[in-house]
Amino acid sequence: MIRSILILLGLLLAAPLHADELRPGYLEFTENSPGAWALVWKAPMRGGLSPQTQPVLPENCQIGQEPRRAVSGISLVTTSSVTCKGDVSGKAIGLSNFEASQTDVLVRVEPYGRPVQALRLTPAEPRAEIKAKPDRWQVARTYFVTGVEHILFGYDHLLFVVSLVLLLSGFWTIAKAVTAFTVAHSITLVGTTLGFLGLPQRPVESVIALSILFLAVEIVKKRPDQPRLSERIPWVVAFGFGLLHGFGFAGALNEIGLPESDVPTALLTFNLGVEAGQLVIVALSLALLELLRRFAAALMHPALRLAAYGIGTISAFWFIERTFA
Repeated sequence: MIRSILILLGLLLAAPLHADELRPGYLEFTENSPGAWALVWKAPMRGGLSPQTQPVLPENCQIGQEPRRAVSGISLVTTSSVTCKGDVSGKAIGLSNFEASQTDVLVRVEPYGRPVQALRLTPAEPRAEIKAKPDRWQVARTYFVTGVEHILFGYDHLLFVVSLVLLLSGFWTIAKAVTAFTVAHSITLVGTTLGFLGLPQRPVESVIALSILFLAVEIVKKRPDQPRLSERIPWVVAFGFGLLHGFGFAGALNEIGLPESDVPTALLTFNLGVEAGQLVIVALSLALLELLRRFAAALMHPALRLAAYGIGTISAFWFIERTFA
């Protein structure tokens, strides 16, 4: 039982050293006039996609002139003109050589004069059908799942939430801190996405790594009889760092792209997905800590210190990588 608990705790806190934001690919297929389409394929260069992964269009569509390629941020963007004979409804759009990839791809399809469709491709399902009439929840469902995945596989945000749980004691104290973190990153996520706020992405990601390192140090220095600042006013600390993490979420969301006609829906459901994933992290962390208290109380302190040193090492590596690489 003790070995199982330690293994589970290790799995929860493990994160690849080179992990960065989860950045799905983005495929946009827009009909500018009847039969005349534009294809934009945005492949993140650090997103786990193979260079051989390329768009597969409906069989009645043909790429025209030579595609144009450019680097935008951390993505390689390929733009093509496409001609389609007849309707594309009921036909498939997807990716080739996608099965071994390590990320998902969002697809935005906008037929001329008809509603925008938001689809999601995965290595298990590399094709999706273009609907004649998309259901009203399609955009909401796609961006909610993307938000959940972003917090669960965006390892820096995950480690920050785990660190809060490891540092603090008491359900309500943790709840207040996590709520403050949620409110703060929601403010900057919405403000940045709508164009009211903005910070350079690279420094933001470096400071996010520092925020995790700060919490790791606080865990190591924690003393029952001498509460530190982060323990006395954890919601203030969580709120301040949450503002920075919101800029990180917004940077990833900007890389993904938003459907122009459904920005409020996509933004809201992406944020709700992030919160749902965050609740999963908190619940799992608390459950594992409770198992340790019940079945291996003597290992609680060394396990927390080991976790803190692991988190600190990873976050320090991220800071150096994001600052000097």
